[in-house]
Order: sequence, then C-alpha cells, then structure tokens
Amino acid sequence: MKVRAMVAHAPGAPLVEEWLDLAPPGPGDVLIQIMASGLCHTDLSQLEGKAAPYPFPVVVGHEGAGIVRAIGASVTSVSVGDHAVPLGIGECGTCANCRSGLTNLCEVFLGEIATQPSPFSLNGHKVSAYSGLGTLAEYVVVPERNVAVIRRDVPFHLACTIGCAVATGVGAVLHTAHVGPGASVAVFGLGGIGLNVVQGARLASAGQIIGVDINPAREAQGRRFGMTHFVDAGSTDAVAAIRAVTGGGADFAFECVGQTRLMAQAFDCTRIGWGCTVVLGVPPDDEVLQLVPFAIQLGRTVKGSFMGNIKGRSQLPGLLDHYVAGRLNLDDLVTHRLPMAEVNHGFDLMKSGEAVRSVVSFGENAS
Repeated sequence: MKVRAMVAHAPGAPLVEEWLDLAPPGPGDVLIQIMASGLCHTDLSQLEGKAAPYPFPVVVGHEGAGIVRAIGASVTSVSVGDHAVPLGIGECGTCANCRSGLTNLCEVFLGEIATQPSPFSLNGHKVSAYSGLGTLAEYVVVPERNVAVIRRDVPFHLACTIGCAVATGVGAVLHTAHVGPGASVAVFGLGGIGLNVVQGARLASAGQIIGVDINPAREAQGRRFGMTHFVDAGSTDAVAAIRAVTGGGADFAFECVGQTRLMAQAFDCTRIGWGCTVVLGVPPDDEVLQLVPFAIQLGRTVKGSFMGNIKGRSQLPGLLDHYVAGRLNLDDLVTHRLPMAEVNHGFDLMKSGEAVRSVVSFGENAS
C-alpha cells in the first residue's frame, strides 16, 4: 500500500513528504495507523547525523500511538480496532532476558538491533525506519512483539508520549535506579525526558527533587511536575549547589541531555558511599565518558537505562493508568501540537528550547 511519510534524504536536510510503498503485514505482523507521533531528541540526532544509526533516506519517529487496522494470521494478542503504541524494543516474553525480570532488552531485539528490517521503500529503494518504527508515517508495520495495546480513553496526542519520553524518564526512576521514599534526586536537563524523571521521582516519593538546566524557564515547568529545587547551571556551579542542598551529595543523579560533560557532573554530585548515576542521554558517537576509577571505588555506581528498563508490552500500558488516576502529568508535557506538514517547525521548536514535547499528527486535528 502507498502511505504518506515525512522522509529525511540526507543529514541536515529538511524532512519532505513522500508517498512510500509499505510492505503488507506478514503472519506475525500488525498494521497500525499512526494518529500522533512525538518528536524526540534522538530523532533530531539522527536527522543531523550526530548519532545516526540508520542509513538515509530515513523515516524518523519512534513515539507513536494509533489504531490497529490489520493483523497477520498468527497474531493472537492484538485485535483490529485496538489502540496501540508501537515499540522500539519488543517483548517476546519467552527469551531468557524477558523471563529474568531484570531487563527490558529482549534477546530478539538485541539480535536485530543492527539489522532491523524496514517495511518502507521509495521507487524500489529501501527507506529506513528509525528504531524499526518510523512513526512519522501514517501507517507502520511491526511484529506483534512490538505492539503494546493501550486503553482507549486517553487521547492519542498524550498516549504517544509513553512510547519514549514518559517510559524513559519514569522508568529510569522506578525500574533502573529503584528510587525510594525520601531519597534525594538530581536531574540534569529538564526537557521531555528530564521532566519525566522529575515526575517519576515524585511518584517514588523522593524527598528532594533538584532540577538542573541552563534555561530559567524550565524552573516553572519543573515545579509543575514535582521539582522541589532548581539550579540554573548557566550561572551556578551545579555540583556545588547540589551538594549544598543535599548535605553532601544526591542519592541519585540522572543525565538527560546526552553530553558526557554533564554525565561527569552528575556523577560528581552524587554521595560517596552509595550515590547512583543513571545515564539516559545519547551523546554523539565520538564522545567518551571518562571517570576516575577511585571515585567509583568509593561506593558510587553508574548505570545505563534504555527506554527506562520498562517492558514494552507488559508494563508500559500501566503508565496510562497512572495518568488517568492523576499520578502522572501528560497534559503539561505536550506543549505544542502540529499537523504533519509542520514537522520541521516542530524540530525547530525543540532546538530553540521553546517546546517540551511537540506532537505531530496525521489522523487528528492539531491545535
């Protein structure tokens, strides 16, 4: 079938609308009509060629929500008409990793990460699907293990955010760091990921939630999500300020920007003896994080977290239960809604710092 999609043909080039050929779903696949798709910094990194794991031309987008329109003959857990979020990390449910209860990194996903097939083509030539999804297309085809069925009472422009920003931030707090009541938490970078770390920390009943950013406007936004303290890193030594607020160092620190310099600062601000640093941001391919080994031997740890260590099919839909119950704030997360034709403007809003999360849409009226 022919589908509209926003395609980047080269690094730094604007996205352009193309009519692509989409392969039909196979026996184990699901066809999803994308209704809304959030824009993420990792999409921008791919577009700019700074951290570009997929060859051009490419359809970016990995934070989508939509409606199941067709299923393959062997699909049993998804039905036509279901509301769904397509997943960059599938959950087969049967491999050792899925059964372990320790990680969301399904072995099938790990085996395919470097060679994810794409269902898109243009004039007979392959077009990559970012993260195996490419949700800036009006339809996607993904395996059943990459489909999370979600509740129907949450608007698509909000539901899509759990596919990356909410899962990554909230999940890193609850499933990677295991933040507990009363803990002190420092969050470096208050964009879409960082604000979800903030509200994940609030959900975990953390005591001090310290946001760090160079944009003073983030203070008011952060406080709406549960931040208790703000450090303007453009005018203040963030590490010293966090040590002062916490009386020696934060119990947990999260780097949400993708700069190794900030990762080192996040590590330095944690408490000797048990401080834990969680790396969420994705730096350019040529950056290397350097830490003094003795500083780690003093009891500190550094952890990575991919999509918040949340299992996509069995755990991710529960984030919308938190939203409906009033425990998670998605309404303030989506600051801009745009039609798909304005997707390039959405990335400009991201680069300027004006947007927290821009969501673009094929199937809904943007406002």
